[in-house]
Amino acid sequence: MIKYISIFILVISLFQFLISLTNWLFRVRLNKSIEFKTDKKISILIPARNEEKNIGNILEDLISSNSVVMEILVFDDESIDNTANIVKEYSLKDSRIKLIESNNLEIGWMGKNFACHNLSTIAKGDYLLFIDSDVRISNNIIEKVLMYAISNKLELLSIFPNQLMITKGEKISIPNMNFILLSLLALPLVLYSKFSSISAANGQFMLFKTDTYNNLQPHKLFKTSKAEDIQISRFYKKNKLRIACLASLKDISCRMYSSLEESIQGFSKNINYFFGNSYFIALLFWLLTSFGFIPFIINGDVLLLFVYIFIILITRILISLISNQSLKNNLKYIVHQQYTLGRIILKSFQDKRNSELTWKGRKI
Repeated sequence: MIKYISIFILVISLFQFLISLTNWLFRVRLNKSIEFKTDKKISILIPARNEEKNIGNILEDLISSNSVVMEILVFDDESIDNTANIVKEYSLKDSRIKLIESNNLEIGWMGKNFACHNLSTIAKGDYLLFIDSDVRISNNIIEKVLMYAISNKLELLSIFPNQLMITKGEKISIPNMNFILLSLLALPLVLYSKFSSISAANGQFMLFKTDTYNNLQPHKLFKTSKAEDIQISRFYKKNKLRIACLASLKDISCRMYSSLEESIQGFSKNINYFFGNSYFIALLFWLLTSFGFIPFIINGDVLLLFVYIFIILITRILISLISNQSLKNNLKYIVHQQYTLGRIILKSFQDKRNSELTWKGRKI
C-alpha cells in the first residue's frame, strides 16, 4: 500500500515539475520596442479604499504614461484616510486624473467589484485597465501590454505582478501563491486551450476590451464574489473569448502585504479558488507537498526518495526563476512556507465556517 502511495506522490511531483518547466520554457517577454502606433486608447481604472500609502505612487507612475492612456479614474470606496485628498492633488498635476467618490456600497456587492463596475460605466477608452493601488509600473509597460493584447486579439489580459517582499513574514507567505499557480497551471494553455477550467487572472492587473466588457458586465455578474478575477476569466473562456495570463513581469511590481498576519488574512479570502473551490483538494495539496517524503522513508526507497527530493528542488528553482524571486530565500524558507500555507488554508476554512471575514475595515 505504502509503495503505491509513494508512486502516486512521485507522479504528482513529476506533474508539477512538467508544469513549472512549461511555464519557464514558454514564459512571455513583452516586446521592448516602443515603436508602436495605434489609435486605441486605454482608460486606467483604480478601485481604492484606504490607500493613502500607495495611491500617490501609482499615480506618479501613470503620469509618465504616453498618449495611449486617455484617462485615469480613481474610485474612492468610502476611505477614512487621506486617499481622496491625494487623488485630488494629483488631478491638478494631470488633467487625465479624476476622482470618483462612492455614494455608499450597494447591498449585495463586494466593495471592489462595485468600484470596478462603477468605474466602467463612465470610462471612455477602447480598453479598460483595472489596476490596484499598490501596483507599480515602469518602462512603458502599459504600451507593451496593449501591443500584446492587440497583436493576440485578446478580450482579456491579466498579469501577476512581480511581488516585492521585505520582511520575513512576506518571504514565508507570498511565494506560496506562485508555487501553487505555476506548478498546477501551464499559463500558455490559458491562451491556447478551449477548456474554461484552464484559466487564470489576477485582479491587480486586468486589461479588458471595452466593447466586450460592457456587453458582459463581468464585475456586476460576479458582484458577490471574493475571487471575481478567477471567475471572470473562466466566464470569458466559457464564452469562447480569447484571454491570456502572464506571470511576474519585472516592469509590473507590487508589495501586497507588509507582515505575516496581513498576508494570511489576505490570502485566506480566496485560497480555495486556486483548488476549484475545494478545501479537500487544498488540504490534499498541502499534505502531499509538505509530507510527501514520509512514504518513501517508511518503505525504505532511498533511491526514489532522492529522486523525489531532486524533483521538488528543481520545481522550486524553476518557479523562483519565473517569479523573479530570491532562489536562496525560497529554498531557505521552504519549510516555513509550507507551514504558512497550512495556516492560510486553515484560516480560510475557519472563516467560511464561521462566516467571518473582514477586509480593510469592512465585513465581507
